[in-house]
Amino acid sequence: MSDVKWLSLLGLATRARKVISGEDVVLKEVRRERVRLVLIADDASSNTKKKMLDKCAYYDVPIRIVSDRKTLGKAVGKGERVVIGVIDEGFAKKIISLVDECRGGM
Repeated sequence: MSDVKWLSLLGLATRARKVISGEDVVLKEVRRERVRLVLIADDASSNTKKKMLDKCAYYDVPIRIVSDRKTLGKAVGKGERVVIGVIDEGFAKKIISLVDECRGGM
């Protein structure tokens, strides 16, 4: 049930134009230090996960591995998405707390 909360908030952030998606776009914005949170699908390739984890660790960007690519894509109103970046601090903090709450509740 908690999944619904953070997915809804992600949808709201998308409508507010505070979300970017796609591995290349997110990596570029992480390097420019504009991304406040990276969400990566659990079913992403190991290469993609490693690249995103390393880059986010270097630039000190929080990253969470969540659900699957279909669920992430549906939340932002697009097709399957493997990597999503949140560029707003407020949305990022709330999504982090909801994702962590969901993972802790399992």
